Amino acid sequence: MSKRIFVAIDSSSTSQKALDEAIQLAAAPGVSLCIGTALEESALMQHGMGLGSYIDVDKVKQEMRSIGDALLEQAAAKAAAAGCDPYRVLIESDRKRVAEMIVDAAAHWNADLIVIGTHGRRGFERMLVGSVAENLVRIATTSLLLVRES
Repeated sequence: MSKRIFVAIDSSSTSQKALDEAIQLAAAPGVSLCIGTALEESALMQHGMGLGSYIDVDKVKQEMRSIGDALLEQAAAKAAAAGCDPYRVLIESDRKRVAEMIVDAAAHWNADLIVIGTHGRRGFERMLVGSVAENLVRIATTSLLLVRES
């Protein structure tokens, strides 16, 4: 049985299913929960594209942090209502992909299980959107629980 559960969330419905599953698992005695959300800033750092000429990159980053903090606050409140006292982490990087950030944060927290939602996309849609869950399966060094929406 896992004792240190790291759940990665975003604003999607599959993420909420993963959070619900992680909270249920963390309700067992002696189990700790960490809720994390990753801010992918790499697109903002494409200086060759001249984004800094069109947008205030620092302002956009701060807005992303505010949204991430609010998401973590809501998730922590949900966990607290279920009797958990979760640790929260806002993960940022302008050089790493989301899956890498999640693996690093989970390892830093010494998680023995990562929980994440997955849409289960296939074909062209998966190719366009990509899959954090698929990348996690490839690079995770700890157990991984993928939670589908349906």
